[in-house]
Amino acid sequence: MEQKINAAITISLPLIKHFEGCHLEPYLCPAKIPTIGFGATRYPNGKKVSMDDPPILMEQAQGILAFDLEKFAYGVLRLIKVNLNINEHAALISFSYNLGLGNLQNSTLRSKLNRNERIAAANEFPKWCRAGGRKLRGLVLRREAEKELFLS
Repeated sequence: MEQKINAAITISLPLIKHFEGCHLEPYLCPAKIPTIGFGATRYPNGKKVSMDDPPILMEQAQGILAFDLEKFAYGVLRLIKVNLNINEHAALISFSYNLGLGNLQNSTLRSKLNRNERIAAANEFPKWCRAGGRKLRGLVLRREAEKELFLS
């Protein structure tokens, strides 16, 4: 089980790094949430990122990302009741990392997937391309990449 989880994390990693980018100083993401590193909104100790936080080192950014990806990988498995292949799991890790497990939990994507309607679930990815009330090209591209990975 752990080997499959690590494989899914490894597959999701370049996708997440590409779309998140890395910022060693706090910044506001498009949804106006303080963020640092590769899109982290909290530190491993649970503290929320603040715009007043000091810069971090690249090693810290990578450590936060590794911590978060394991949390999201297990969170996806907790929410999805059908067996996932590694690419489906990786796509859902990226999706959840960007949007949060709460959004996955309450999504039609999850409902359809848990009914084993995989194509219908995949078609839900593109619907999640807004931040701060605006449709963002970066999110459109990310959801396309996640959908393609999910279906591969």
